[in-house]
Amino acid sequence: MPNRNPAFFSFCKALCFMFFTNVALVASKSTIEPCSNSDSCNALLGYTLYTDLKVAEVASLFQVDPISILTANAIDISYPDVENHILPSQLFLKIPILCSCVDGIRKSVSTHYKTRPQDTLSSIADSIYAGLVSADQIREANTIADPSVLDVGENLVIPLPCTCFNGTDNGLPAIYLSYVVKPVDTLAGIAATYSTTITDLMNVNAMGGTAIKAGDILAVPLSACASNFPKYASDSGLIVPNGSYAITASHCVQCSCGPGSRNLYCMPASLAVSCSSMQCKSSNLMLGNVTVQQSSAGCKVTSCAYGGYANGTIITWLSSSLQPRCPGPQQFPPLIAPPTYVTQDSVFAPAPAPQTNSARTSVPRTSTVPSTGSFPGLSPTGAPFGSLSDASTLMNSVATLPTVLTMYLLIKLILPL
Repeated sequence: MPNRNPAFFSFCKALCFMFFTNVALVASKSTIEPCSNSDSCNALLGYTLYTDLKVAEVASLFQVDPISILTANAIDISYPDVENHILPSQLFLKIPILCSCVDGIRKSVSTHYKTRPQDTLSSIADSIYAGLVSADQIREANTIADPSVLDVGENLVIPLPCTCFNGTDNGLPAIYLSYVVKPVDTLAGIAATYSTTITDLMNVNAMGGTAIKAGDILAVPLSACASNFPKYASDSGLIVPNGSYAITASHCVQCSCGPGSRNLYCMPASLAVSCSSMQCKSSNLMLGNVTVQQSSAGCKVTSCAYGGYANGTIITWLSSSLQPRCPGPQQFPPLIAPPTYVTQDSVFAPAPAPQTNSARTSVPRTSTVPSTGSFPGLSPTGAPFGSLSDASTLMNSVATLPTVLTMYLLIKLILPL
């Protein structure tokens, strides 16, 4: 039997143990926002359909209004029977949700799922809810003792990630999208897709570096138009992402945030059927109407604006101001037809890092990564109080298997049996 160096053999065993331990501990990260009050905010989930689903079926999965999903994605709601339109598998949608403060952190707990035959916690988390939640998070939220036993028809709470950060990003109105990182994604690509910078994403998500992996959940700030409705209005705090719409006031009012705009514009919705008056008092103007009158002193602008929805009444208010020049026509976000298929360059699909003609990765000029001296996992200077935390599901761990296999073969060669 060949001689073996006991010290070397012990070292090799320890090395293998460290590699295998590393495989077991690789886990996805999710940005968590601590909170201490009972307020809530509007937020978005980035959701990829696991199969063909009707708009109403997607809405049922998250217990939200089907029309709100369509308007959040600038899909034309005037199409006949649009709520029953079948959306294609792998379509990426933004799902509007209410983000609450639960047990000291921001999350959405208004979603419930009724189990079906063949369901497992893993299939519900990874497939049906597209990685927005983990099997362990569902188990803990529902105090399930044995996750291998699920009764058909069981009503499960699905805790979903969300953030508010006071509805601002760098002092400007913003709404936050919880985005599940795909294998092709890079931080530069995500930043370019959502018109932000690498630095901003790092600050918001308290990242010490630019490395991300599939399954991570990032909070992505989207530029938005914020409302200033009174607290007693049921839609108080309404905020609409740039380039999209929101439906409110029992489907009577549609608000939009035009391209590059910060001003919320509301008008009667195309679905409006039985609604309270939308005429401004002491005026012939209806909601959304604007008149201009040019004079030597400037341009007198009078408008009938939306002020919220309270006790079944649409609040309107008349404003008049003198401006240096008359405003141009209202700019609306472009609408698209209800999607029937997914293309690689679909506006709904996430994108990898932008590429130059020479196929090399390019970074937007404004997306300079700062030298903060931060350690991995610590927030760069001036970051919000978000934090990256381990999610319960293990993701991407197979990435280290080739290295482990190489080490194993090397040891076999050095120490033949």
